[in-house]
Amino acid sequence: MAELKGRDLLSLADLTSEEVTALLQLAAQLKSGQLKPQCNKVLGLLFYKASTRTRVSFTVAMYQLGGQVIDLNTTTTQVSRGEPVEDTARVLDRYLDILSIRTFEQQQLETFAHYAKIPVINALTDREHPCQILADLLTVEECFGKLKGLTLTYVGDGNNVAHSLLLGCALVGMNVKIATPADFKPLTEIVEQAKAIALPETEIIVTEDPEAAAKGSHVIYTDVWASMGQESEADSRIPIFQPYQANEQLLSLADPEAIVLHCLPAHRGEEITTDVIEGSHSKVWDQAENRMHAQKALLASLLGIGD
Repeated sequence: MAELKGRDLLSLADLTSEEVTALLQLAAQLKSGQLKPQCNKVLGLLFYKASTRTRVSFTVAMYQLGGQVIDLNTTTTQVSRGEPVEDTARVLDRYLDILSIRTFEQQQLETFAHYAKIPVINALTDREHPCQILADLLTVEECFGKLKGLTLTYVGDGNNVAHSLLLGCALVGMNVKIATPADFKPLTEIVEQAKAIALPETEIIVTEDPEAAAKGSHVIYTDVWASMGQESEADSRIPIFQPYQANEQLLSLADPEAIVLHCLPAHRGEEITTDVIEGSHSKVWDQAENRMHAQKALLASLLGIGD
């Protein structure tokens, strides 16, 4: 993975199909213990949004690689007092080897990456969640032994997860169907970008019909109906999104061996029912664990560990 050394990951579209495949292979080797690269590097976590899985998985992944982690709490740094992004980026560049940022605006992430020479990782923005989708693809590959030709159906809000699923599935040759209410579709520019980078014969569909989207699908995927920063809209969204719930009826339309994924945290009884998330088709906990393995592969590649 020498070609990734020193690069940023701001979007899954920053990667080629071959690079995604190589990252997933490396993640599987790291998970199995087949490879145990070690480093003496420092990862900074600059999170403007709350986090459980992303924070812990990045921290454990870096520790297991032999590195150190600094949690840059935005409430106790000068960021909270309005220090310009470009100033913070240039200072952190002098201290750290790599930086993972979880924030609201994609533009803020891109500004950090512009002013910092070290690799910058998108740990979630309102536009994309690339690290989550690397873990998702690793989970699907573990379950089916392949990715190309499978179909993933996402139901719910056309949010950052939906955006990154469009791009990630396109890159690995998975068909992807996004079913959302009319006013909550993914960004048209992301859909078009996914179509532009998709492998041949890959099907990319955006629809308002969740049942049609779920038919024959190998993966049923959902996320919360109101993302961070949209909490005030949560109650008003429930009746709009109710037809897009991941429940037994929707799952019955999918392939008999279909798996269920959710990036968490989950609101049982809203976007997913308890019997589905706790059922035999659920791979949600494997998916959550794989955040650590996928991000370990990403950190090792961007830092050039093992070269």
